[in-house]
Amino acid sequence: MRNKLLIAVLALVLVLPLKLKADEGMWLPFLIEDALFQKMQEMGLNLSPEEVFSFTESSIKDAVVSFGGFCTGEIISDQGLVLTNHHCGYGRIQRHSSVENDLLTDGFWAMSKEEELPNPGLFVRFLVNVEDVTTPMEEVLSDDMTEEERTLAIRAKSNELIEEATAGNHYTANVRSMFAGNMFYLFIYETFNDVRLVGAPPSSIGAFGGDTDNWEWPRHTGDFALFRVYTAPDGSPAEYDEENIPLRPKHHLPVSIRGVEEDDFAMVLGFSGRTERYLTSHGIEYRLENMYPVRIDIRRKKLDILEENMAASDEIRIKYASKHSGISNYWKNFIGMSESLKRLNVADEKRALENRFDQWVQEDAQRMEEYGEVLEDFQKVYDGYREFDSHNYVFIEAMATGPDVMRLANGFQTLAGILEEETESPALDDEVDRLMAAAERTYRNYDQEVDKQLWEAMFEIYYQKVSQEHLPEIFDHIGDQFKNDFQKYAEKVYDASIFGNKERLTAFLENPVLEVLEEDPVFMATRSVYAHYQSINTRMEEYRNLLSRANRLFQRALLEMKPDHTLYPDANGTMRFTYGTVNGYYPMDAVYYDYKTTLSGVMEKEDPDHHEFVVPEKLKDLYFTNQFGRYGENGQMVVNFISNNDITGGNSGSPVINGDGHLIGVAFDANWEGMSGDILFEDEMQKCINVDARYMLFVIEKFSGASHLIDEMTIVE
Repeated sequence: MRNKLLIAVLALVLVLPLKLKADEGMWLPFLIEDALFQKMQEMGLNLSPEEVFSFTESSIKDAVVSFGGFCTGEIISDQGLVLTNHHCGYGRIQRHSSVENDLLTDGFWAMSKEEELPNPGLFVRFLVNVEDVTTPMEEVLSDDMTEEERTLAIRAKSNELIEEATAGNHYTANVRSMFAGNMFYLFIYETFNDVRLVGAPPSSIGAFGGDTDNWEWPRHTGDFALFRVYTAPDGSPAEYDEENIPLRPKHHLPVSIRGVEEDDFAMVLGFSGRTERYLTSHGIEYRLENMYPVRIDIRRKKLDILEENMAASDEIRIKYASKHSGISNYWKNFIGMSESLKRLNVADEKRALENRFDQWVQEDAQRMEEYGEVLEDFQKVYDGYREFDSHNYVFIEAMATGPDVMRLANGFQTLAGILEEETESPALDDEVDRLMAAAERTYRNYDQEVDKQLWEAMFEIYYQKVSQEHLPEIFDHIGDQFKNDFQKYAEKVYDASIFGNKERLTAFLENPVLEVLEEDPVFMATRSVYAHYQSINTRMEEYRNLLSRANRLFQRALLEMKPDHTLYPDANGTMRFTYGTVNGYYPMDAVYYDYKTTLSGVMEKEDPDHHEFVVPEKLKDLYFTNQFGRYGENGQMVVNFISNNDITGGNSGSPVINGDGHLIGVAFDANWEGMSGDILFEDEMQKCINVDARYMLFVIEKFSGASHLIDEMTIVE
């Protein structure tokens, strides 16, 4: 089977790209082949494969980092300066903010390295090496294994491979499967934990347009921020220390101020999060019916509560800014995804592929034996999932990511177990220290009244959206004691619970007593809903296992089919590159969107009475006096541009690179019309929205006066 798969992949990589549109594909950069590069060179790439990606020589790859594990960043100076998105650094900017020193509102620029702000817990990760470990993995796997046995075998072999790869060095590693478990690769990384905030524009630039413009084009957002990586004096990774020095990178990206024109080549390298290009029509229909509506409704309720409280208090606004941003981002994403899947009839396109697959399978007896039940298994899976009333989505949105005290209380399960055995031990002391740290993190951005409102609303919405048979036992208590008056229930909980505020919980942890914990209303409720969630998960296990097997067989078969478009593995947090061109598009009949926006559009959108469209006075002064310096273009200041690069979550902050390997922008969003792109790439509509490099430099130098940062970059004029 392995030989057939390798032949299929080789044929797809070497032959099919020449027949395809160039903009689709989450390509693995270490598998770049000649035919792919030939196509890219025809479009304007002037680099060799080794200059883009190499494990032995300095290459563009060495300037691209995983930023915190959730975004991408790029090194843009020989002193470890990192460029990423404002929204990627938002949580860190928020942590450094207070009512008296509001960096979110006012922005921040370190005028010397001594002023740069440390960020405990933040890291950047460089890709060091990749090894194909499919063969050693297949040696411990067999087709007659159950999914549980297969999972355990993969985990054990992965741990063995990781241990071998990291023995005697400071690297970290992980094993990632490709094509749903048909291939495996070992990724080795070098991680740096001293990452300091260098600069961020005010939110009126970095988040201009806010939720209104999110996932939309035209866009006018300066979504960028700067950090710096520090190392020990010998250049090795180290925790924060005043003696640390700026990183000396293997490669940094020159920054181009030549500008972009329509049809220019554009390449994006980044740690793409997750695509699901092999999701079936059954999966799409299930999501449209059972996932998106639930998650949209619950997130909207949380946003309503947060927004009302944030509008009434600057202190609460700062505390909940990062949380609100995270909830809002995918609230709108779910809406756009749902609408786009319907508008573009994506399920029908998937059904067409499934029909071709079915026909191909039936043409051969051996295929029938291997793949004959795959499509039927997909149907069984989603029919089985529907038996549970979308319970897990309700749980995730309402409970797991609802009130802060519930997430905090769930971490006390281990403490309860220790207290059942003994009241004094090193294990108890260690656990108390861990929980003290968790409490400190939680209460740093916590307001009791806001959390109480969330508790009331989330329990009520859980009660409304889940059938009686799938409700946890705590709802019997709420019905008996409070007659399902969730407001009264919330009042009682927060009045009585040790988790209600930091002072109460600190006092408890100084002298933890099992009976107090077990009788606490927050802990009781948390235990009930999490235990019920685990029970539901156990009952759903057979369907998850069936889905895992069906996905693996389906993708294996697609590789063998050699369809008329290329196959590449779904994004899974590993480094990918995509290529395309700068261009506009027609979102609807008789409407054309240009490929770039300018500062004139910012002024046109200005609304002093709407917090998302406030324009700083200094920015207006620079605009009206045309003080754009060398960053302007024909008397205009370009702000954003779009390209047809294939991106997904995790690509936020990715460098957009021209044919000469120079930075021309930073990716930060996708457009509304292409929101189904994680499931099916829409080649005419899907766009990558980028901040123009010249606008970032203009804001750094002209608006913020941080020209010393420009001086350390390599500027290409």
